[in-house]
Amino acid sequence: MDPEPALSTGAVARRLGVSPTTLRSWERRYAIGPAHREDGRHRRWTPRDIARLEEMCRLTARGVPPSEAARAALGAAPAARAVGRAAAVVPGGPGALPLGEARPEGRGLARAAVRLDQPAVAELLEAALAEHGLVTTWEEVIAPTLHAVGRKWASAGERYVEVEHLLSWQVSAALHRIRPAPDQARVPPVLLACVPGELHSLPIEALAAALGERGVPVRMFGAALPAGALCDAVRRTGPRAAVLWAHSRTTADRALARSVAGIEWGLRGARGHSVLLLAGPGWGPESQGPRTGRLFGLRSGLGVIADLVAGRAPATAAGRGGPAAYGS
Repeated sequence: MDPEPALSTGAVARRLGVSPTTLRSWERRYAIGPAHREDGRHRRWTPRDIARLEEMCRLTARGVPPSEAARAALGAAPAARAVGRAAAVVPGGPGALPLGEARPEGRGLARAAVRLDQPAVAELLEAALAEHGLVTTWEEVIAPTLHAVGRKWASAGERYVEVEHLLSWQVSAALHRIRPAPDQARVPPVLLACVPGELHSLPIEALAAALGERGVPVRMFGAALPAGALCDAVRRTGPRAAVLWAHSRTTADRALARSVAGIEWGLRGARGHSVLLLAGPGWGPESQGPRTGRLFGLRSGLGVIADLVAGRAPATAAGRGGPAAYGS
């Protein structure tokens, strides 16, 4: 009979949605490693080895401590008894994160996040960004996974809060590691901020990173910028556009939006004004007014801002069309 095919550590890590570092740590700490090494050094995982790892992943995703999960996976303790000590929630099984038609990278990311496997989450994000680029990774991997965690949290009380926090932190860190291109010469900046009381800043962090990649100068003020500080920032920076993010109707402030849209800046006799772009599901159709548009997706939003920066009046100034992953 032909020998069973064996996989490298990297191939197994991609298959299971864990990091190679995690696999090596499990082998070192819990002796759950491959039975065979090529030339005595290179790890090669057989289907039997991988089956044990899959059981380890299944148990840790249910909340079983890694040491106990390893004993169960190796057959030293009944798996059913170990599972009974934690709530049963497994990606891809009953209680799975509702990812829908997500890329395979999204499912691996969800598995790693539910296991609270921070090294794997970081590595999977970096790999997706390198392969697909920021916009596609945000819209087809990151945003669906964040939305799935949020929906699960909303339906499960206080559970999954730790998953959302860990995933959000790692996404933010990955976005901040994206190096911006040199600023375009003499181009007015784009101001990005969350409205007062709004703490969900990841979508405008993604927008800031994407604009930076394109060499568009950005002034990023992040979460919960007070109203007075927001207005002062617009006057002091004279941005071509100001983007205000509101995740919920309770934080979206129409009076503040009208105030920002009406700000003029510059020397008397040569006054200028910014275009206000409202982003996020908190803003309704009634929020729009003069000098105000909407953004409904990261990809289409970048097109709107690119037209504004270039001095063109975009046909899509209201932001309609394009994916809704940014604005929902």
